[in-house]
Amino acid sequence: MNKKIVFSGVQPSGSLTIGNYIGALKNFVELQDEYECYYCIVDLHAVTVPQIPKDLRSHSLDVLSLYLAVGIDPQKSTLFIQSHVPAHAELGWILNTITYMGQLNRMTQFKEKSKKSDENLNAGLFTYPVLMAADILLYQSDFVPVGEDQKQHLELARDLAERFNSRYSDTFVVPEPLIKEFGARIMSLQDPESKMSKSDRDENAFILMLDNKDAIRRKIRRAVTDSLGIVAYSDQQPGLKNLLNIYSVLSDKSVDSIVANYDGKGYGEFKDDLADVVIQALSPIQERYKEYRQDKAFLESIYREGADKAEAFAAKTLRKVYKKIGFIPRI
Repeated sequence: MNKKIVFSGVQPSGSLTIGNYIGALKNFVELQDEYECYYCIVDLHAVTVPQIPKDLRSHSLDVLSLYLAVGIDPQKSTLFIQSHVPAHAELGWILNTITYMGQLNRMTQFKEKSKKSDENLNAGLFTYPVLMAADILLYQSDFVPVGEDQKQHLELARDLAERFNSRYSDTFVVPEPLIKEFGARIMSLQDPESKMSKSDRDENAFILMLDNKDAIRRKIRRAVTDSLGIVAYSDQQPGLKNLLNIYSVLSDKSVDSIVANYDGKGYGEFKDDLADVVIQALSPIQERYKEYRQDKAFLESIYREGADKAEAFAAKTLRKVYKKIGFIPRI
């Protein structure tokens, strides 16, 4: 019996945060035994903002190394670089022709980015969700692991799949979201109302997966809490709630048991212990990362084999699409 297909991708835009790990990579590892997984490094998406070419190449290999270091197995999952499979861009163009401007105008992320800067308000940022839809639909993905902030983009992918199927007959699987309810959205350590992001101007707002022990301890000690002084899991204490989520996911302990353990204790002791938990979770990943990152030949073999497998699957989907819309097949 064929496994259901899962697709997801991560941008190579610098070192990843523990938010990326908890919300995405850790979940990727858990999914690979149950599903046929395609995990992509989405470098085409990355160039919607200015990139330094040598850094982009380096960051792509960084992400691939982190994929491997967290436990994604290339024998179970397909790991590849988006630009190595031209069908992503090709299907993206086709889907552009059936996407309505009104749909893209309503995209929350584009609205947020357009408010921040007019200097780089390019067409790629506007049509970014269409390329994301192409990424997903190329592999006939049954499921896409997404956070709450990406649900709108997945809805567009579903709309486009249904629209194409209605217009040209069944072609695409209509994907469903896989949303991890607990711990999926890790917030900024300085502003618990905002998602943790490595692009935050305040470096104390995020913990990178490759941060050293001193940096991790410093950032957690400086994390925003409140003046109540009571360790509790409450919406009225969003900073502390975020820290408890991190503690719970990385320690595999329930929030209730953690809260009970700090009854009558202060935030200082809690934060010191949380730092230990984060360091213990990241240290083995960092060691494996160093080993993989130094072996360029091995990384090349992984992304080359992954691209071959991904391209073979994507080509079948694209041939079907081209035939249905009326393109003459190449002989």
